[in-house]
Amino acid sequence: MDKDELTAWAVGNGWQVMAGAPSLTKPSAPKEAIVRMVFKATVVNLEVKKPAGKWEKISGEAYAKVQPDPDTGVPQGLGFEKIPSFSMLMQENKDRQVFANLGGGPKRR
Repeated sequence: MDKDELTAWAVGNGWQVMAGAPSLTKPSAPKEAIVRMVFKATVVNLEVKKPAGKWEKISGEAYAKVQPDPDTGVPQGLGFEKIPSFSMLMQENKDRQVFANLGGGPKRR
C-alpha cells in the first residue's frame, strides 16, 4: 500500500486528517489526536501520543511491506495489533463521524 491507499483506507474507517496525518482522536476530546500515521519518503510510522504530550513511534514499515488484510482490509505490518483497543477506538471515531453527518444542516420545509 502506498501513502494514498493508506490515507484512503484510514479516512474511510473513521480516521481524520489532522496536521497532515491520518489520526484517531480521544472519544472525550475529539479535537485531540492520540494515534497517527506519519508518512515518510519510503516508510509509514504508527505513533501514539503519550500522556505527557510527546509522540512515540510504536511501529514503522516500508510501504511495499504494508498489505491490506484480505478479510478486513486493515493494513498488516503496521502494528495495529499492538494497540489492544485499536479496533474499538477506530469504531468510536467512525461512529462519531457518522452521527455528526446525520445532524445535517437546516431542514427544508
